[in-house]
Amino acid sequence: MHTYRLKAIGKTTGIIVVILLIIIGVVAVWYAGLGRQAPTESATSSPTTSSPSPTTSSPSPTTTPAAAKQIVIGVTDKVTDLDPSNAYDFFTWEVLNNIMEGLVKYKPGTLEIEPGLAESWEVSDDGKTWTFHLRGGLKFADGKPLTAQDVVRSINRVMKINGDPAWLVTSFVESVEAPDDLTVVFHLKQPTAYFLALLATPPYFPVHPNYKPDEIDSDQTAGGAGPYRITKFIRDDVLVLETNPYYYGEKPKTGKIVIKFFRDATSLRLALENGEIDIAWRTLRPTDIDYFKKAAGYQVIEVPGSFIRYICINTKMPPVNSKLVRQALAAAIDRQDIIDTVLLGAGTPLYSMVPNGMWSHIDVFKDKYGDANITLARQLLQQAGYSEDNKLHIELWYTPTHYGDTEADIAQVLKEQWEATGMITVDIKSAEWGTYVDYTRNSQLMVYLLGWYPDYLDPDDYLTPFLHSESNSWAGTQYANTTVDQLLVQAQAITDQNQRAQLYEQVQQILAEDVPYIPIFQGKLYIVAREGVSGIIPNPTMLLLYSTIYKS
Repeated sequence: MHTYRLKAIGKTTGIIVVILLIIIGVVAVWYAGLGRQAPTESATSSPTTSSPSPTTSSPSPTTTPAAAKQIVIGVTDKVTDLDPSNAYDFFTWEVLNNIMEGLVKYKPGTLEIEPGLAESWEVSDDGKTWTFHLRGGLKFADGKPLTAQDVVRSINRVMKINGDPAWLVTSFVESVEAPDDLTVVFHLKQPTAYFLALLATPPYFPVHPNYKPDEIDSDQTAGGAGPYRITKFIRDDVLVLETNPYYYGEKPKTGKIVIKFFRDATSLRLALENGEIDIAWRTLRPTDIDYFKKAAGYQVIEVPGSFIRYICINTKMPPVNSKLVRQALAAAIDRQDIIDTVLLGAGTPLYSMVPNGMWSHIDVFKDKYGDANITLARQLLQQAGYSEDNKLHIELWYTPTHYGDTEADIAQVLKEQWEATGMITVDIKSAEWGTYVDYTRNSQLMVYLLGWYPDYLDPDDYLTPFLHSESNSWAGTQYANTTVDQLLVQAQAITDQNQRAQLYEQVQQILAEDVPYIPIFQGKLYIVAREGVSGIIPNPTMLLLYSTIYKS
């Protein structure tokens, strides 16, 4: 269309127009050059909430070619609370581990604890007093100095708010103090062999003073003192992290990490295939994983770790407040059928909350109920007063995206297995993750699916958070057993692993008898990345550290 109009005008006029176009083009290029030489903050990002700009008296970040690039990560997960006082889900902990740091941390790719914000520490002879010495010159992501008082303030804040993960502090710490700006002293209730592993979890991370002092601050983006800082956060849409210029340690290999949130696994797969994202992480369907293993241009990385899936049962809600009913539900489950039908083999049957291969694990549910034992399930239901004419009616809940698109299928298979008894009818219901978490916290669900990624790799972390009456409010099962509480507390104080294992075996036997949870399977996690993405280091904690990732 524009070509036709130029041919139609006179020769002289045409020459003038051409000259004008050349002049306009030169001016445009000149202005564009100015823009590249002096970018403004608004030109590089439009944060919904951002931290204050760094002061001129503090060091500026080193500019490298890698820092100019960005990595885009796609997830079907959701952020719950950007506040360590209440965040207690896998993905939000991953974010917190990248924008904050504790006194100690895991060496990437290992379970080896190494110095973090603290450069050294010592323990008293009785194992109850731990003293940590902070690095000098620590700062938050806006340049504000970070002192021992900030560590104490943050931990006391977690204890005061008493949110979902607070038990990781309150169950172990009697008090914490800062005798000076560089010293933090913990006084424990009892010796705890794995206290360093606890310190590496978000409830112990120092948070910026901008966090509300005595209430949950779910959308606060001020963060802490990690390798990245948040520059943009639109809930369920996008999260942008950029290098923290005041981080004491090695600078991230990529200056900007963009996390995009997707509705489901189908959308996540399309985004990877279309080049919209560089990494697909939690959670593609098993069929997608198989596809990308065979497709050119992608790398599939298996993540080591002990990720478990299980059913929660509200022990105070009729009709599942009957132990016989809960036992019948446990007996009727065919775990291998779920793994073969839904997961396409990507998992192993699990018969305890303690994972396969971890010391103290015993197959208590298999020993007590067998597998797919319909006959036993019917006997238990009859003892509970149910029959084919008077069926047990239960609600089974799942959340559609947090654990991937397979959840609806898992729920459907469980429904079929339970209804195969001829004495149970199941209504399947679902809710998105945020609502689902609220329902569980408030004990509003009857029977529901959840998964567990460890806080710290010890059998205690697969038992205490679920079974101790002062630690399991987050799960919504309302389970309480004084004998179990005593056994768990006793095991925490013992350093001999054999003695601890004996106590944990007793706890697992009671778990199989009371059935507040039914373990189903131990799963596998995969990261799928495009060719050219390097530095992905799978961690036994299963949290992805963004600072090592880059495009080669």
